[in-house]
Parts: sequence; C-alpha cells; structure tokens
Amino acid sequence: MNQISESIQGQQRVIIEHITPQLEGGRFAVKAFVGDTIKVEADVFLDGHDLLATNLLYKFSKDKDWTIVPLTFVGNDHYEAYFNVKENGLYTYTIEAWVDHSASWEHEMEMKIKDGQHVNVELLVGANILEKMAIIASKEDKAELKSYAKLFRDPKNYDEAVAFSSSEKMHQWIHQYPDKQYVSIHKELKLWVDREKAAFSSWYSMFPRSASTERKRLHGNFKDVEENVLPRMKSLGFDVLYIPPIHPIGMQFRKGKNNSTTCQEDEPGVPYGIGSEEGGHTAIHAELGTLDDLKHLIATCKSMDIELAMDLAIQCSPDHPWAKEHPEWFKIRPDGTIQYAENPPKKYQDIYPINFESENWQGLWQELKNVIITWAEWGVRIIRVDNPHTKAFGFWEWVIAEVQTVYPDMIFLAEAFTKPRVMEQLAKLGYTQSYTYYTWRNTKADLIGYMNELTKTDQAMYMRPNFWSNTHDILPYSLQGGLEPMFLIRYFMAATLSSNYGIFGPFYESMIHEANPGKEEYKNSEKYEIRQWDWTFENKLTHIIRMTNQARKENSALQRTNNITFCEIENDNILAYIKTHWNGNRILSIVNLDAYNSQGGYVRVPLNLIGKRPDEEYIVHDLLTGAKYFWTGEFNPIELNPQLMPMHLFRIEDL
Repeated sequence: MNQISESIQGQQRVIIEHITPQLEGGRFAVKAFVGDTIKVEADVFLDGHDLLATNLLYKFSKDKDWTIVPLTFVGNDHYEAYFNVKENGLYTYTIEAWVDHSASWEHEMEMKIKDGQHVNVELLVGANILEKMAIIASKEDKAELKSYAKLFRDPKNYDEAVAFSSSEKMHQWIHQYPDKQYVSIHKELKLWVDREKAAFSSWYSMFPRSASTERKRLHGNFKDVEENVLPRMKSLGFDVLYIPPIHPIGMQFRKGKNNSTTCQEDEPGVPYGIGSEEGGHTAIHAELGTLDDLKHLIATCKSMDIELAMDLAIQCSPDHPWAKEHPEWFKIRPDGTIQYAENPPKKYQDIYPINFESENWQGLWQELKNVIITWAEWGVRIIRVDNPHTKAFGFWEWVIAEVQTVYPDMIFLAEAFTKPRVMEQLAKLGYTQSYTYYTWRNTKADLIGYMNELTKTDQAMYMRPNFWSNTHDILPYSLQGGLEPMFLIRYFMAATLSSNYGIFGPFYESMIHEANPGKEEYKNSEKYEIRQWDWTFENKLTHIIRMTNQARKENSALQRTNNITFCEIENDNILAYIKTHWNGNRILSIVNLDAYNSQGGYVRVPLNLIGKRPDEEYIVHDLLTGAKYFWTGEFNPIELNPQLMPMHLFRIEDL
C-alpha cells in the first residue's frame, strides 16, 4: 500500500474552484485601471452538511498584510466579493475557505432549540468554541468570552446559557473570531493595475523632421514640434504625441525616396536605420536637437496635458556602435558578414536585426533594458514598440516587468500586426496596449464580430485595443479612393469603438491617399523623405476630429472599450452601438458604412441600458451637430447621408 504524501492535507475539506477573473490559471496577470472595482467570483463547497466560511484576500505589492473581504453567497455554491484598486502597480488576490464549525454549531443549536430538544452537550461544545475564541480575542473580549464559557459548562445556568447561545453578541463573536483550522487557500493570482492613460488616450503620430514651416530650413526639430505641432494637437484634442525613432541614422545602404536603394546626397534616410558614429539608441539625431531640447519638449507636452510616446525599434544600421562592439548580438553568415534583414524576396540592407539566440543574450537583454530605463530617466512614460512579434517572448516578459518595477506608470504599446495568438501572447506578457486588426475590419459583420471578440471573451481581461485608421506604414485600401466620407467614417469608428485610438496625423487630416500600386503603403512616404505641412489648415475632417475628441473627454462612457453593446437595425450598412457608464452617461453611435449612398432604418435602443420604459420619451442629442431629437421606446428611425454627415454621436438625455 502506497504511503500517503505529506503534501496532501487530508483534513482540508473545502474545495475552491472556478475563480474569476484569472488568466490561464494565474500564469499571467489580469489587467485593470486605477479606480476600478474588481468583482471576484468562485465556486466554494465541501462535503457533508457543515457550514463554510470564505474570504477574499487582496493586497498591493507594497502592503505587508492582506485586506480581508468576506464573500457573499449567491446561490448554488457560488460566491462573490468586490475590492477597489487605488494604486498603479501589481496586486495579488486569492480566496480562503474553511469548515465553519462555530457557525455550524450555532445553526445546530437554533434547530434543536426550536425542536424543543435538550442541548446540554451542545452547550459544552459551545464552551470549547468560546475558549478557543478567547485565545485570539482582544483584551476587551477575552475575559467575557471565558466567563460565558464557564456559564455554558454550569448546568445551573442552563436557561441563561441557551438564551445567550442565540444572542446577537454570540453571533458577532462567531464571525469576529473564526476558527480557521484546516483552512483551504487557493494559489495567489495577479492583477496589474495601470494608470488612466492606459484606458483612455488619443494618439497623434508625426515625424519631427517634418515639423518645420520654413522653406529655407527643410529639416524640422524638437523646437518646431513645440511651436507648430503641439498647438494643433491641443486644438484638435489629442493627448499623446507619438514620434518615430529620433536617433542618428546610418549611412551604409541608406534608403532614398520611396524606398529606393539609391539615396541622394540631400535625402535624410529612414529613421528606423538606427545608429551611426554619433551613437545608437540613447543618442539623438543632431538635426532634431539636443537632449535638453528633447527634455524641454517632454516638459512642454506635460504642461499641455499631452504625453510624448517614443518608438523603440530593436534593430540597427550597419553603422550602429553595437555592430562593432557586440557582433555576437547579430547573426554572422559563413563569409563573416552580418546578416541584414530580409523578407524574401525583399532585402533591407540598411537594417541589422538583433539575434535573440545570441550566446550573450543576458548582456543583450540588459543593454536593451538600459535603453528603456535611460528614456524613462529623460521623462518618457509611453513607448510604442516596433515589431515586437519578431523578438523573443521571454525578453518582453522580463523587460516589461523589470521596467515597471521601477516605473509602474510606463505604458507599452505593441505594434504587432501579426497572427492572433502572437498578438494575444504579447498582451498577456505585459503589453499595456495593442495595435489591432481594426484597420482591415470594414463590414458590419466583421466589425461586430471583432469587437465582441475583444470585449466579450477572455481577451477583455488582458487585451487593450488601440484602433488606428492609418499609420505611417499603412494606407489601407478602404482609404485609397480618397473619399471624404470614408475618412470620416473610419476616423469616427476608431474613436468611438475603442477608448484608445490614433492617426498618422498630417497624412490623415489631409486625406492623402496615393498608394504604391497594389500595396497598402503611401507613395512618397514620409519614412523616406521630409515633408512640410500647413499646421493651421482646417477642413471638415479636422472639425469632426475636434468635436469627437471633445465628446470623448466630456463623456465617460467613451473612455472605456469593454462597455459596448451593439444595437439591432435591419440594414447591413448601418452600425449602431451604445456605451454606458455607471454615472449615468449614455452614448449611442450610429454610422453609415456606405460612403456613397444614404442609408437608414429603425434602430432598436436597449431600454434596459438607458433606464427607460417602453412608453417613455427621451432626448438624443447629437454632439457633432448640436441637433436634438425626441425619441420614444425601443424602435426609432434614422437616416444618414454620407455626403452631409455619415454618423450620429448621440448622448441620451432625460427630458
């Protein structure tokens, strides 16, 4: 007969199962935001007829002791409890449960007394319970507990003892001084809590070298960004300025206009060809300014309630110092040369990819961490990571945790347009926000299906979508026709479906749509040349951007993503969705997906979400046009002409 393992606690009788939220059995942290209320649920049960007690335990990383919250019985062995998260950082939580012999005794006493049974033996059991309580009780209660234990043992005081056994004070002591013998404790689970910017942000992307308005000085700099770009961003309502790499650009195999392999003398090169004799990832391109200029830009952004997001591209030009100092961090070909980047048949001779299988991987990881920490010391708190899916998963899990241990307010955005499982893994490993497939979701069915995948499945616990209508790398086919209504539609949905969104600013505002034939990329892309823009121009699109961003800031329902519900309307060209907030804010967005023709129908408003009766009248106030309409009940008519305005942004208001 096999010996019973000492690791099996045979006296533990309570089972704890199906705790939510948790991600892959606690392998990864569930995500939340500062100020959130976390609902924890579990199935808890035991053998026999004894009663059980169960608590939620949680603590912040800096706390020594657990905060204890009793779970509430919901039914069918299901329990729930809530706790609020007030700090940015790591929380842990778990559930404990035990056979509550004291409560079981109390219940047994109640039943037997009602039945008229004599309970002298049960009183002796109660005396034992009181004496155990006295061991852990406060000074104020200790003497009284011992006194009542003595009372329970004295047959002369039977009636008084029976009366006290069902008293409020006895009931209070049972819950105040639990006997947690043989307690079952579930393993600890992790919850990462981010600051508000992780939940709600409006990104504006541009190249600082294109910030100048002076023809005689083509190359822009950080001071130009402060003078020209920030006021425009502030006016339009954006709060994150994302800039591509700002480091020295290599000379070897430098690319020219439209990705030409021949670079003219006056062409600036690609910012992603990082590194020269001037330095690498912690150096700054001289024509953009100095480190002091960058710090001044960061401070100016902060004074305008804007944050600067820098671009981490883990790759090097052949001129990068690492190529000479650490050739082991790259793939060396049989002829002794370093392997440049390829995606056959494409060749990128100006880029050396990093080899994460390097023998000196520890040194590589540490150096990359030092880059991020250096940026953090400059004042950077948002990092957009270029192509993270081509770097080792283990590295990301390590470096994000390392950085956020020191700077828990650091936000990482994963620019990974790749396979679904890979995108999901990066988010689980710690990425704060993620680029998405929104750029290529165009039909009603695709949009609803994708949003439900993001918000109604386990992805809601860890994937933070950031919707982009375009990027400096991507001009989607939907925009290549140059139709103003389509630019309005794609912008509006990005900004209202997701609480985090962005645009590649000047190109999108100007509705530039000329593409390289057969590709989803800009012709005359700003990656390869310097452009100059009128940073004061206005059009219908900029007006809608300004109004939409204002509505996002004024309406809390638009500041979250997972609170979305799609509304019924029997027209595949009309998308309608509602977002609500606990404070009563209710936003109904309706979009005509057809950029050519008017579309209409009857939208079904979920009255349970807006707190209205079927016969009750209410106002829908269009925050883009100012128009107000009086609606009643569930079904109400709408029609949208894309040439006038292809969408409604309704705030539902009471009469």
